[in-house]
Amino acid sequence: MTRVLNSQRREPASGEMRSAVVFLHGYGANGADLMGLADPLAEHLPDTAFFAPDAPEDCAGSPMGFQWFPIPWIDGSSEEESRAGLDRAADDLNSYLDGIMVDEDLLPEQVMVLGFSQGTMMSLHVLPRREDAVAGLTAFSGRLLEPEALVDDVVCRPPVLLIHGDEDDVVPVKSLPEAAEALQGAGWKEVYAHIQKGTGHGIAPDGLQVALAFMRERLGYQ
Repeated sequence: MTRVLNSQRREPASGEMRSAVVFLHGYGANGADLMGLADPLAEHLPDTAFFAPDAPEDCAGSPMGFQWFPIPWIDGSSEEESRAGLDRAADDLNSYLDGIMVDEDLLPEQVMVLGFSQGTMMSLHVLPRREDAVAGLTAFSGRLLEPEALVDDVVCRPPVLLIHGDEDDVVPVKSLPEAAEALQGAGWKEVYAHIQKGTGHGIAPDGLQVALAFMRERLGYQ
């Protein structure tokens, strides 16, 4: 049985919803951590609602935060426990996304996902294995898990924007070209990339501007 994700929500600035952005936070954080991005984005995406779920598990490495799945080299879990956590969280996230589309009467092409760090890892793992492609994935500071499995597992190919800081000491910047190569090798036509200069493990203004342009285009804003 899937777990229900606690979630924050922000209504569209215009009062009329025609699309949604779902934020997926990183390891040890929570939905509120990324919901703050709605402030600079909302005026440029006026008909878009914003959703930010908490990951399904308490985080051993950050008692006040949450995790999508265990990370062995941080919390001492086994590779088997990490993989089982990923599989279970994938089911939870699929159920969450399905619920938003049903409850808000949105089509997949009206939903954009923005992930950060472990949230990006979840997004890159889950979205290509869904039946229908979402509008796009904005993937900050993460990496593609199990790239060798993607060719066989891919079902759909949503447009992907990979963004990474060149001074990231948590998830190495080399993860960006590795993910891009694997996606293109699995048949992606729309893979874009942006390197945030002088930026560590985070979201810089230039990265957010590139993300906004990508989201506006994919969600049909003129």
